[in-house]
Amino acid sequence: MNTISMTKNSARITIDAEKILKDVSLGDSISTNGVCLTVTDYSCNKFTVDVMGETLRRSNLDSLKKGDKVNLERALALGGRFGGHIVSGHIDGVGTIKNFHHEANAIWITIEASEKILKNIVFKGSIAIDGVSLTVAYVNNEEFKVCIIPHTQSETTLISKKSGDKVNLECDVIAKYVEKLLQVKKNETKKKDQIGVQYY
Repeated sequence: MNTISMTKNSARITIDAEKILKDVSLGDSISTNGVCLTVTDYSCNKFTVDVMGETLRRSNLDSLKKGDKVNLERALALGGRFGGHIVSGHIDGVGTIKNFHHEANAIWITIEASEKILKNIVFKGSIAIDGVSLTVAYVNNEEFKVCIIPHTQSETTLISKKSGDKVNLECDVIAKYVEKLLQVKKNETKKKDQIGVQYY
């Protein structure tokens, strides 16, 4: 992080970066800790984004400080290789890191989350944590676990976190659509039952 100008309901953030800015243009989207943000200004080694209040409330961006490192990713180019899962950059909320556990060259991370988020997380499904696409290795009604390999450890900020830190969470969009469809179906059935009772 280069500079952060924070107000009550918005923020302007400038981030130092080089490799990711190749062929960037104004209006391009850059995922910042998993949050889709629009480039409003840039140079050869930094870019600026504006963050609205809704994004600050739903994410951990309001806790960033000058000098903090963040995960950055450009939008997938049309025709590019699709190697992970669909990540839109529309954060569902934040989770809290509970603990880390080392196992050989891998690191397990346990994250606590709200019931609203956990209901869309499934075993062996996908979850984006601060923009990092990972596979869910365990989940219950209070928390879930992921396991990160050495490459992920070296290329992201996840191992620089500590217990108690907040992380941005984005559930698999397919799970969210399925939940919505099931809720609509449930409401339709409820309405039909009510109409049937009134008719009788």
